[in-house]
Amino acid sequence: MNYFVTAIGTDSGKTLVSAILTEMLHADYWKPIQSGAPRDTETVRALVTNEQSKFYKETFLLKTPASPHAAARIDGIEITIDQIVPPISNRDLIIEGAGGVMVPLNDEEVILDMVPKLNAEIVLVSNLYLGSINHTLLTAEVIKSRGYDVKGIIFNGPGNEESERIILLKTGYRQLLKVEQEPVINKEIVKKYAEKLSACWD
Repeated sequence: MNYFVTAIGTDSGKTLVSAILTEMLHADYWKPIQSGAPRDTETVRALVTNEQSKFYKETFLLKTPASPHAAARIDGIEITIDQIVPPISNRDLIIEGAGGVMVPLNDEEVILDMVPKLNAEIVLVSNLYLGSINHTLLTAEVIKSRGYDVKGIIFNGPGNEESERIILLKTGYRQLLKVEQEPVINKEIVKKYAEKLSACWD
């Protein structure tokens, strides 16, 4: 299986969740588009303890921490989905997106347009803050409008029981995991959440 990790926005926890999934499934990892440093591929590699996972090179490694379409323009290139070809893997593949689902790749295409070509099931990451209910429901709405498969939702950071309840009710998504706000993020933390996620994964 291919799993596409996306989120309701930037800095929602996609890279941490990608590391947890990679660790749990002993999967391979690939981030097709990286804008700026540090490279999320290296972050995930440093957080994973299993020796089976492979880490594939980005299709686009852009210099500026900005929307892919803007970072590509600065670098004098243009991103198109036709150029993004998934690596051949004999394991599950965790594919980390960039920003949220409607982040532009160019004047016509957005991040979410990649999903059919990747043949992936979506894992949605939602971090909870004032306004995140709206952002999460809007994200879910656009995913549903495309008819894409969603494995479930992972909440990240300080919890809010009522926000989580209403998001699950309104989206109909299954909660896969709740990642607490941890003082440090390291291999032990990733392994802890990988074990929790494994208990409810099917």
